[in-house]
Amino acid sequence: MSLVRQLQNHRLTTARIFYHLPDFPAVLQQYIWQDYDLAPDFPHLRRFLDFWQRELEGPLHSVHVMSASLITSSEMKVVHREFVLH
Repeated sequence: MSLVRQLQNHRLTTARIFYHLPDFPAVLQQYIWQDYDLAPDFPHLRRFLDFWQRELEGPLHSVHVMSASLITSSEMKVVHREFVLH
């Protein structure tokens, strides 16, 4: 499934989410989120963050997003011959 999504221009996206603990607001906790998403709008990540703000008690402090395309056009090559070895 991931190869199909990569060919549709999805990128492996990692978000470091820092949030305040509900009982100890001065303490920051970190959560790592990772999925294939479409840059630069990141609709999957936005849906997750909307869910977080709506349903979870720990208020968000900051979100750091990293994204990388795993397949580029230079990595895809057309094969003209195939050799089968025993």
